[in-house]
Amino acid sequence: MKKVAIYGYYRSEKSFTYLLVLLDMLMERQVEVVFQKAFYDKLLEHRNYSDEKPEFLLKSYPKFDTFTGYKDLPEDIDLIFTYGGDGTILRAITFIKDKNIPIFGINAGRLGFLATVQKEQLEKAINQYFEGQYSISERDLVAIETQPEVPEIKAMNFALNELVINRKNTTAMIAVDTFLDDEYLSTYWADGLIIATPTGSTAYSLSCGGPIIAPDSKDFIINPIAPHNLTVRPLVIPNKFDIKLKVSSRESAFLISLDSRMHSLPIDTKITVHKAAFTIKLIQFQQNSFIKTIQKKLLWGRDERN
Repeated sequence: MKKVAIYGYYRSEKSFTYLLVLLDMLMERQVEVVFQKAFYDKLLEHRNYSDEKPEFLLKSYPKFDTFTGYKDLPEDIDLIFTYGGDGTILRAITFIKDKNIPIFGINAGRLGFLATVQKEQLEKAINQYFEGQYSISERDLVAIETQPEVPEIKAMNFALNELVINRKNTTAMIAVDTFLDDEYLSTYWADGLIIATPTGSTAYSLSCGGPIIAPDSKDFIINPIAPHNLTVRPLVIPNKFDIKLKVSSRESAFLISLDSRMHSLPIDTKITVHKAAFTIKLIQFQQNSFIKTIQKKLLWGRDERN
């Protein structure tokens, strides 16, 4: 018997109709289910409006066990379902970290480059999963160290999409001295700097003019945000490099984000970026492959005349 975890992001009562489909299919297969506690508590508060007479959403189900985070997520979990969108997956990896648990992303949101199973496809995808008709897409992450050490960053020093350095409390540019290992690359005068993984190539970096990279590429993207010098362009490098960064600014601090987890750092903080020691595994179905996803989400190959 399998054991799975479920984590989600609250949107609306009506969107949870598909979550009940998921639970029914898991119960039929006698799969043990545990919920992330905050999400479970939300579900217990809300009603199912799919019927004429609304009832509490989980009324017909037994009480489920819960977990709160990485430390109490059971080690014997075979799979974690995320219900929401790409942001939900990014939050879920903070529970998983190096536990090597695959993620089955259900997209109840809009774009969905990571959570590629649309909620309307859920029943088909669940059947495919239990029939073994899926693959594992293994994704590299970035990790950082700071000097001096920052305890709150050290506890969660990784990102699946990107690391971003931004200016703080100023409209003036910042300067970011950048080294590959110990060889000087450039000083970026810009609003900020993105270090993106192949997974993150379809996220913030893409909106800043960066390239799209296949998820299994062993690369990083260095992409300045609104650079002062127009000859400066995004750079793709092998992820074997340590990227060393030193920020200069008119202000005494700058901002750094790891998948939107934001921190303020003193201006004299030095940062080293490298490939994380672990990977994240995403469940992939043929109908939602990387190529099919970018074709659908970015409208590639579509003739607007038809």
